[in-house]
Amino acid sequence: MKAPRFLAALSLIGMACAAPALANDAVRVGMIATYSGPYADYGRQFDAGVALYLKESGGLLGGRKAEIIRKDTGGPAPDASKRIAQELIVRDKVQFLTGLDFSPNAYAIAPLVTQAKIPTLVMNASSSAITTSSPYIARVSFTVQQVSDPMARWMLRNGINEAYTVVADYASGTDAHGAFEKAFTAGGGRIVGSVRTPMNNPDFSAYVQRIKDAKPKAVFFFFPSGVMPPAFLKVWKERGMAEAGIQLFATGEATDDSYMDVTGDVAKDLMTSHHYSYDHASAKNRKFVADFEKEFGTKMRPSYFAVAAYDAMAAMDQALKKTGGNAGGDAVMAALKGLQLESPRGPIEIDAQTRDIVQTVYIRKAELKNGKWVNVEIDKVERVKDPAKESK
Repeated sequence: MKAPRFLAALSLIGMACAAPALANDAVRVGMIATYSGPYADYGRQFDAGVALYLKESGGLLGGRKAEIIRKDTGGPAPDASKRIAQELIVRDKVQFLTGLDFSPNAYAIAPLVTQAKIPTLVMNASSSAITTSSPYIARVSFTVQQVSDPMARWMLRNGINEAYTVVADYASGTDAHGAFEKAFTAGGGRIVGSVRTPMNNPDFSAYVQRIKDAKPKAVFFFFPSGVMPPAFLKVWKERGMAEAGIQLFATGEATDDSYMDVTGDVAKDLMTSHHYSYDHASAKNRKFVADFEKEFGTKMRPSYFAVAAYDAMAAMDQALKKTGGNAGGDAVMAALKGLQLESPRGPIEIDAQTRDIVQTVYIRKAELKNGKWVNVEIDKVERVKDPAKESK
């Protein structure tokens, strides 16, 4: 009986990657991302972050010339991602995979990278279990739980012990609600209501009215960055929710730096928790922002996507320096474990046990500063791990 096509492909991948690349060859990096459709900004931000790091490094990773091979998934597309990853490994003979803006895409390629032993660095996908799906996956972005949990704790410390939750009805929304509820109730808080909104319904009028009628003290919400947060915030303002005495809190996707010019004053005073802000005051970030604007102009602001892409290149560079240029999967993954970097967002580390990121999470307030709407950091929690893995 013939082996299924998928298993046959895995065998081909294993043969294609059996021999380690020579140290003097170019480092071939396959980047799986979104370059078309409503989420095309994700790919543009990834490209910008990669370009900035490679300009600093002279186009080298670990002393070897870097060759980036970009592939477009058009958004969340696990089947396409699996096919693309197979082509990159077998035909293009990449030594690294990266990009991966959507969690379903990252999960889809996990069996392939495991079989081929291809070190893979996630630049955005934020579902907690991604790093457990393959020993050859590490993450330099964040998890939704990692930024939701600190917001719950911060609200409690500031006397807010009652909340209503609103999240998009998909896996990351479930993660956000779960992490927030667990931390909030463990600290003595009370969830007084919750709602999940469809991903394809930007009309939030009925949901906001339901919240207004419930009269909670506060609302915590999570939506993916893009069109949903501004639409929700617009209705929130139109319905006079602040005047009704209901405080609003969210994760940083709500005020993604890429969309702040479009979001504008409907985000005024919104409190969010996230791991990067364009306004972050470190010398490293000031240089990053200046270099970004010099290279790409001021119409596109750097977001956490660009920062993660920059950091992924830095992690590859440092790992290859530690291995002496050896891009073999086992050698690279060993070098990545425990790796510490100074990022534009602040200090980051790849946890040696989980291969997930450890980083500072900031509490920010949306304000108009020097003519721009930005996320001004007012508090922080250092060395935050993914709450789902803290006990492991």
